[in-house]
This record gives sequence, structure tokens and C-alpha cells, in this order.
Amino acid sequence: MNALDIVLLTGISGSGKSVALNALEDAGYFCVDNLPPELLPGMIELERQRPPELQRRVAVSVDVRSVHSLPQLMPVLDALKQGGHKVRSVFLDASTDALVRRFSETRRPHPLSTRQPAATAEGETSGDQALVDAINQERELLEPLRELSTVIDTTLLRPAQLRMWVRNIVQAAPARLTLVFESFAFKHGVPMDADFVFDVRMLPNPFYLKELKPLTGRDQPVIDYLDAQPESAELLSQIEAFLLRWLPALEGDQRSYVTVALGCTGGQHRSVYCVEQLFKRFAPRGVVLARHREQDAR
Repeated sequence: MNALDIVLLTGISGSGKSVALNALEDAGYFCVDNLPPELLPGMIELERQRPPELQRRVAVSVDVRSVHSLPQLMPVLDALKQGGHKVRSVFLDASTDALVRRFSETRRPHPLSTRQPAATAEGETSGDQALVDAINQERELLEPLRELSTVIDTTLLRPAQLRMWVRNIVQAAPARLTLVFESFAFKHGVPMDADFVFDVRMLPNPFYLKELKPLTGRDQPVIDYLDAQPESAELLSQIEAFLLRWLPALEGDQRSYVTVALGCTGGQHRSVYCVEQLFKRFAPRGVVLARHREQDAR
């Protein structure tokens, strides 16, 4: 039997699944949008029967539009994995405020919206509240799938940034555990997809040095400056020790993806530096990715 490379793309409505699916198509995947879960085994079987030279990598988008079929999805995924296929699930999420804003901008109804907005005493509509209720309901329905997926928080991501992150995920070599280090700015909020969050604001801040202010944690002068601070080596060693102690337990719990977020004030110097340093330390141990939420958006 020929094993296939299958990406299941799912997530909260309005979180960017169309952008991500287009990125997968550009990366060479055969993409199907909103496929009912009960049809997935038949589709995969048809792909498996194609001659080896014509077989394609497959990406399938499944979301709450197939709400009545969602309970069938988990057993289907288990069966595909047991059949030898490489199945990766990517879950897109965003803050409720961001989702409400996106639906307001596009003026499209939420898939779970079942009633028209009612007028309030002030003459306004209760549409936003109905939308929030629908989003919360969707989160509850998709929570089991979220727990088993690679999660990407798209709240602050531009489309180009999301496309790049999705490509990085699916291009990563297969492994039991993929480790992601992500830098961020606390002033813009903690990433929703973080499994562990470390605050590195106690390190001396290069921002206050005129010659280092315009640079980032990937530039050599900033690296040299932070390398010279005893606190940097101590903090990095403590984070490394923590991860080395607990990552095996997560891998033993069948986790396939762990995101470690490191934050500073602006997401420019200290957090970027720490991510790059930890990436170098862990790269020899398996599949490791580094990404910078604030820097990648520029």
C-alpha cells in the first residue's frame, strides 16, 4: 500500500483557512475544501490507487460547516494513521475580538448563525453578541480536534505571514515531536498557540542603546551584547533544562507539536535573541522551527 502525505486543515471560522489552503495548493498539495469527514476515506483510497508517479500530497479542509459529521472525523483520522499514512492536522485560531472584526468587515454570516440580529432598546443590533455566541459554540465543537493539532494563532498574522508559517509546518520532516520557538511582544498579547510561555524581559534591553535600537536579536551586535550579559546564559540554560526534562513526557503522550513562546516588550531584541539561541541548542535533537511573530510581519 502506498502511504500518502495528508494535511487536515481545520479551525475556527474566520481564522484564515482559505489563505492557508491556498498556501498548501501553491506548495503542491491537491486541495479539497469543506469535505464531509465520511467522504475522506473514499477520497484517500482513490488517491492511493493512482500510479506512484501520479500520486499527490493531499490537503483537506474540514470545519464546522460539516458540524453533523464532525464526530466521525476522529475515528477516520485514527484509521488513516493506522493504515500507514502520514497525517498532520493544522488548526487555525484567533481571538474572539479579531474574529468579530473580520466577520464585520466581510459581512459574511457565521456558519452557526441561526437567527437575524435583533434590535436593542438603543436602536443597535445584537448581531455582535449572536456572533460571539456562535464563535463560542464553534470552539466547543472543535476543541477535541484542536487538542490533537498543530495550532496557529492568526490574530496578528498578515496573510503572507500565515502562508509562510503553514508552508514551514508542512515542509518539516516527519517526526514524533516538532518543537517550535516563537518570539512575541507582550504589548501585543501572548500567542494563543503557545504551550509554554517564558518572559525574558528581565534581561538587559538593547533598545535603550542608541546603536542597537534599530537592530534585532538576529543581528550580530545585539547577539554580542546579550551574550556578554551573565543573565542571558543563565536564563537560556534554565529554559533548556526545563524543556529537556519535560519534552520526553509530552512526546510519550503522543504530542506531535509543541510551541514555546518567549516574550519581551517589543518582540525585537531579547525574545528574538532567545529564540535563535534555543533553536541552535535544540536543532541537533530533531525537527525544530524558529519564528518571530512581530518580525515576520514586517
